[in-house]
Amino acid sequence: MHDIRLIRENPEAFDAALVRRGVAPQSAAILALDTARRDVATRMQEVQARRNEASKAIGAAMGKGDKDTAEALKAEVAALKTELPALEEEERRLTAEANAALAAWPNAPDAEVPDGEDESQNVEVSRWGTPRNFAFTPSEHADLGPALGLDFETGALISGARFTFLKGGMARLHRALAQFMLDRQTGENGYMECIPPLLVKDEAVFGTGQLPKFAEDLFRTTDGRWMIPTAEVSLTNAVQGQILSESALPLRMTALTPCFRSEAGAAGRDTRGFIRQHQFEKVELVSIARPEDSEAEHERMTAAAESILQALGLPYRKVLLCAGDMGFTARKTYDLEVWLPGQQAYREISSCSNCGDFQARRMNARYRPEGGKGTEFVHTLNGSGLAVGRTLVAVLENYQQENGTVDVPEVLHPYMGGLTRLVPLG
Repeated sequence: MHDIRLIRENPEAFDAALVRRGVAPQSAAILALDTARRDVATRMQEVQARRNEASKAIGAAMGKGDKDTAEALKAEVAALKTELPALEEEERRLTAEANAALAAWPNAPDAEVPDGEDESQNVEVSRWGTPRNFAFTPSEHADLGPALGLDFETGALISGARFTFLKGGMARLHRALAQFMLDRQTGENGYMECIPPLLVKDEAVFGTGQLPKFAEDLFRTTDGRWMIPTAEVSLTNAVQGQILSESALPLRMTALTPCFRSEAGAAGRDTRGFIRQHQFEKVELVSIARPEDSEAEHERMTAAAESILQALGLPYRKVLLCAGDMGFTARKTYDLEVWLPGQQAYREISSCSNCGDFQARRMNARYRPEGGKGTEFVHTLNGSGLAVGRTLVAVLENYQQENGTVDVPEVLHPYMGGLTRLVPLG
């Protein structure tokens, strides 16, 4: 949610930021609502003040025996009492409209974010690792995986498209990846492990920016709750409505959870294979930080995600997203794209975003600076550390052998119960 004070002070800067996000200028409409709301609030204060003043004057007039003046004042007070409820209702309506307008538009991009409309204008920051030189033509995971336990047919039979049934060593490898990621993020990168709810209320998905704009991308239960599209929703909302002490920051949390997405906005994309599923697992990273620390925290979080790829020996590149390709709540985002030899392409495996105070305003999440007066909004950050399914895909493609087997990365051996290679199930 945007800060109305900043829009009042510099509407041109607000409009320029929206234009970078592909949105037409909105400051005039927002400020018109704001002015109308403030005018009604001012009138309410005037009416309340006059009502109180007239009520006191009634007693004075009665004390002097001036019945005519007292009756006139009573009539005025009655009229003011009638006017107040209408003003209060109008103030509530305008406040709701103004807040909706502030919540409707994407976060302003950071000054470091490059201009651009889509992913073709993202900027590569760095690369790590050298893609393997295969002595054979590497297969895509969708061709390699079924014989090893990546069962697309059974998943579709049970649940429909974009669901997969994992079996045998494939299921064990998926579990090993998830456990390794969680252990690394908690043991070496300083994140506190959490097990958050998978079903959340409207306020939670509004707080992290999925509602109201992206409701079609979510799954909803019959009792009105939402299945989380990522643990970002649950973890970030853990500070919803709170005032934290400065000493509690930064607060770093991680969780391994199932994620559920309708993929309504991704029709026709990655319909083959395990890349884009309705249900998948992810190790999520969330940080709650002081405003002055959030940029450094963003770099730290991205490095924590990179450490998983490096430990697995998976080549990747780090990309700074342009303004037009960032998520709704982000002000700056790094994507990590892993090399998939079967596709001969880098594909997104992690997205790490600094949201500034955009989500905090929606959640009313604040902290109290030590030695200071009042409170300030925290900054929120989130990232994948990593998406388990996409990491499984990357391991399959990068560690495949010519005979159709897949070697298990050495760092995962302690999690595999002695299994060091995936072989056809037979």
